[in-house]
Amino acid sequence: MVTRVRRARVEDAGIVSAVAAETFEMACPPGTAPEAIAAFIAEHLSDTRFAGYLADPERSVILADVDGEIAGYTMLVGGEPIDPMVAAAVAGRPTVELSKCYVRENFHGHGVASALMAASIDTAAGSGAASVWLGVNQQNARAIRFYEKSGFRKVGVKHFVVGDELHDDFVYELALGVVSLPE
Repeated sequence: MVTRVRRARVEDAGIVSAVAAETFEMACPPGTAPEAIAAFIAEHLSDTRFAGYLADPERSVILADVDGEIAGYTMLVGGEPIDPMVAAAVAGRPTVELSKCYVRENFHGHGVASALMAASIDTAAGSGAASVWLGVNQQNARAIRFYEKSGFRKVGVKHFVVGDELHDDFVYELALGVVSLPE
């Protein structure tokens, strides 16, 4: 299997939206109502929304392609966090949010998430960010392990709305410090 990572283009909106709809439920805690998940997907993960995300200069959507098939994606969002809980928890400024990090289930365990994460961190660092932050549902043990393995550290909590349901997330941050060489 050959994994390639590239920046998504506006014409990729449909495929990114389809992958988003397929993978979003995996991040939701058990017991999340199917209606709440469907409402979130309709409001935030439609073709139209992704076309807007892809046209937004403050966002970067990164795709992973495995042997010609889209395996997953990430989305970075630049700018100051608008959630006051996040703004208080995240120390590094300027910061970039890793808003989405999803891999289709049949590609789990093949290094796709690691390739996407490396490209996302490189993109954030290339933008001049001092840190990357993300929110992850407190019950999503698999994602939490992956983020911690990737160097993120828990710095706070926030709320996340799925449809009409309020969920609790942890806030994680990764400092993008400059490496100093010995003199």
